[in-house]
This record gives sequence, structure tokens and C-alpha cells, in this order.
Amino acid sequence: MVTRLSTFFLRTLREDPADAEVTSHRLLVRAGYIRRAAPGIFTWLPLGLKVKAKIEGIIRDEMAAAGAFEVHFPALLPRDPYEQSGRWTSYGDGIFRLQDRRGADYLLAPTHEEMFTLLVKDLYSSYKDLPLTIYQIQDKYRDEARPRAGLLRGREFTMKDAYSFDYTDEGQDASYQAQRDAYERIFQRLGLDYVIVAADNGLMGGARSEEFLHPIAVGEDTFVRSANGYAANVEAFTTVAPEPIGFEGLPAPVIFDSPNTPTIDSLVAHANAVLEGDYAAADTLKNVVLALTHLDGSRELVVVGLPGDREVDDKRAEVAFAPAAVEAATPEDFEKHPLLVKGYIGPWSPEGAILGEESATGIRYLLDPRVVDGTAWITGANIDQKHVHSLVAGRDFDGDGFVEVANVRAGDPAPDGSGPVEIARGMEIGHVFALGRFFAETLGLRVLDENGKLVTVTMGSYGIGVTRILAILAELNNDAKGLVWPASVAPFDVHVVATGRGAAAFDLAEQVSAQLDAAGLDVLYDDRPKVSPGVKFGDAELVGVPQIVIVGRGAPDGEVELWDRRTGDREVVPATEAVARLST
Repeated sequence: MVTRLSTFFLRTLREDPADAEVTSHRLLVRAGYIRRAAPGIFTWLPLGLKVKAKIEGIIRDEMAAAGAFEVHFPALLPRDPYEQSGRWTSYGDGIFRLQDRRGADYLLAPTHEEMFTLLVKDLYSSYKDLPLTIYQIQDKYRDEARPRAGLLRGREFTMKDAYSFDYTDEGQDASYQAQRDAYERIFQRLGLDYVIVAADNGLMGGARSEEFLHPIAVGEDTFVRSANGYAANVEAFTTVAPEPIGFEGLPAPVIFDSPNTPTIDSLVAHANAVLEGDYAAADTLKNVVLALTHLDGSRELVVVGLPGDREVDDKRAEVAFAPAAVEAATPEDFEKHPLLVKGYIGPWSPEGAILGEESATGIRYLLDPRVVDGTAWITGANIDQKHVHSLVAGRDFDGDGFVEVANVRAGDPAPDGSGPVEIARGMEIGHVFALGRFFAETLGLRVLDENGKLVTVTMGSYGIGVTRILAILAELNNDAKGLVWPASVAPFDVHVVATGRGAAAFDLAEQVSAQLDAAGLDVLYDDRPKVSPGVKFGDAELVGVPQIVIVGRGAPDGEVELWDRRTGDREVVPATEAVARLST
């Protein structure tokens, strides 16, 4: 059936929405695809639903090809399964919790591992039932502290999440690979470039995790890659630690006056002047105090020692200390810990050395992997206005462990030996996890194996951000006038525009629309009788259907104009030829 714009539920806007931060948000609102309902929450309009359905159709095709079956869970879920897995608490403030009229606890699902596990437990009991992969396309809810960028980071979003169930590790490996391959086919059909990177498992847990990132300037993820194939999310990057150095014969640590040198830059300048050396920031040991808020509400300070030319990367710190929340120590924290001499903190002090202690701060001390035995540093002496030089790791101080929180830089060596890495920005469009047996063990999902023995099922989890992909496609496919959708996801196949004052244009446009519809194409027909050609063309450019047929002044001669929005090419042809070309 031809969709007539005169009766279609669509209103375009000429001005950008005030809260739009990125191009996709601006154009999707202006072109009538979505409307803001609340911060990070959007109402979907007919055009938006049509594009979303096209994306979901491609996903369903490839899930079926990979042997997965579709199910659908509610978004409103009871507390108990999430209490059993520990995620009712570990999600912290990141989920929406609510109570019914009887005081029973519920949540709006951020993800559905528990429910999938319980469903299979309820229905399957034998290894003969496995392998199994089931999936859903469902809305998810996360209480983002700062929802932004329209659909790219919202509080409500649509995901495809699939889960595989096997009773052997070998079977899980095969299921994981089948889903990974399906993802590649999906993104190729959508025309999305992607990089597969090693990723942190986060709250999902498991032994293996990979992200599909689309390289894009507005991406919120930083990833690294080498020219020889290594790729990882920056949170999962592993520092290549240097080999330890023998410290026999190295000079003893020496405390020196360093007034007004609370920063690395001021310390380096002062050390070069006073010590008559050629020191750089990398020769100093920076000691950063972080505050961890644990799930039980308790607050703990930790000191991290890292080379002075590095900074703490917030995302790497979040991963390193998860599930605790991480922030910089506050002035109040320092007041409660008088042994922390702000600006002059170090892992050693002369008093500590005399007493045989490793540190004078009394606080857990963690080291960057580069701080290996035998490396010598200039660092704080835990005395106001004083630093120490020739302080040797492994001889004069040790840490309570190592932690990966330092920023990753271009040129850092890849952990697999494939050479230096470069830094890029990307947006996560898919994620695959080898979950292992955590959820199955926690929720009691076991089956009888070939020998009649109960074994715990092993699982995989595989997610694709449907609405995020829609936003990325809008971000990639536009020009100064509006959206230009790829044919695979466009809301309509053809947009017919009738212009002119006479009946001839509308009569021919009616015929062309009917013929295109009969040929199996989805047609949007702008039949509005009292709207100017300029407004119609503006709406056509904004809405972004890639193929436009203009029926106007050539109508009496049976001619129309074909307009390809993707290339900008425009060509006058007989109406019959236009129908034939668009129908092939």
C-alpha cells in the first residue's frame, strides 16, 4: 500500500532541537523519527519504527542462520533472581528499582542473563537438549547519570541479546564462534565498519570478552590497535612491564629540599636545577590518592604509584577497582589521614626505613606495572617540601600489588608483541562474552550428561545495540540538507514527490506510485496539494529516502526526474523507464 504524506503521521522541524549534541540526534528529531519524552528517553514515531524494524529484520535473519530461536521476556522483573546472582547490589545506582503496591521489589531489566538461565533450567534437563541458543530483541533500562547524544547513550534502549547453552567447553567455543560470525555478517549487511577488540568482562564476568567497535569521532570508547592485528579496548589493555633490574651498587636514597614543587612539572624543573641532572617526568614517581566507595557503603583510600609522565585513566580505574566506585580523594579525606602529605606523598620515608616499614602513609599502596624492581625514582619523601631521589623499587619500597590505571598512549607496545599501538575512538555496536558457568552455578542450571551425571551448563552472552546502531547509521549517512539512509534500512524504498499546480503532475505521480507499489516497493508519496515545491523538496532531503522521483513540469509529456540522494545525481526520464529502473 502506498503511504500518502497528506495523511501520514509526520511533522518535520526547521530548527534544531536545543538539547541536540550530535548530528544523529539533531536530524532524527527534525526529520520526525523520534521525539524527546525525558532525558535519555524517546518516543518512537512511524519513520523511526520503520528504520528500527529494518535493522531488527537483518538481525533476525542472521540469528536464524546461526541457529538461534527468538523469545521475549518482560522488562519488569522480580528482585530474587538478581539477588541470587549478586547483581541487585553490584549494579549500584545504575539500575531502576521499584516496588509494587505490596512492597515487593522489582527492577527494569538492564540485561536478562538470570531470566534466560531460569527459563532453560525450567524446560531442559538433558545434554541431548543442547546446544541451544535463544535470543530476544527487547528494551533495556539503565539509570545513566548523564544521558547524552540522543540515542547513543540513553536510559532506555533496544538491544538484541542472545545466550548460548552448552554442557562442554568445546561446545561453548563453537557457539561463541557462531555468534561472532553472525555479528560480522550483520554489520557487513548494515554497511558498518567495525574493529573487534579484546574487552573487559565487567559485571558480566566470564573468561572471554570481545567488543565490536565502529570507529567514529563521537565514540565514547577509546581503543588501541597495532599495525599487525592487535586490538583492545583501552580498559582491557595490558601494560608490557620492563624486565627487573639488578640494584646492587646503586646509591642510597637521598632526601632533598624541594619547596613549592607539588606538581610533576615543578618537581622536574627543580630537580634538574638542584641535582644537576637531566631528569624528565618519566623519572619521577607520581603518587595518586583515590577514594573507593564499596558496595556496602564503606570508603577506602588507596595510593597508586605510577610514572610521572602518566595520568590515571578514569575508565581503566573503574575497571581495576570494580565494583567499587572510584573518585579522586577529597580534602576531607586528606584531613582524616594526616600521614598523607599532599603534594609530597611517597612509598618510603626515613622513619619508615629505620623502623623496617615499607611506607609511612598507612594506606594500601599499589604500583603501575612499569615500576619494577631495580628502577630508581624521584618521589615524595612524605615530608612537607621534601622529595627523595635514588629511591629504588624492590630495595627501598614495595607495593601491595600492581594495578592497571595509567593512561595508554600511542606508541606503547602491544602486549602480544605485534609492535606499537595507535589510539582511536569508537562506539560499541556489539559485544560477545564467554560467560562460563557463573550464572548456571548460581541459579542451579544443570543437565544430565552421557553418563547420567549432573553437570553445570556453560553459557555465552551476545549483545547488539539496535537503537545505537540506528543512531550511528544516521550519524554516518547525512549531508547538509538531511539524512541519506542506506537502502538496506531506509524507511521507504522510493519517495515520490508531486509538484506543480496542475492535475497532470498529481495524476502521473499517482500512477507511478501505484506501479512502484505493484512492483513490491515501499512507497512514500508526497501528495500534499497546497504545499510548495520548496517545502516538499526540503522534507524529502530531511527524511532521507535514498531514491526520489519528482513529478512536475514534465508530467504532460510523461517525464519524471530521478534523484539519487546518495550521489546527488538527477536525471529526467520517461515515467515508464523510471519505474523499470527502480523496480530492478
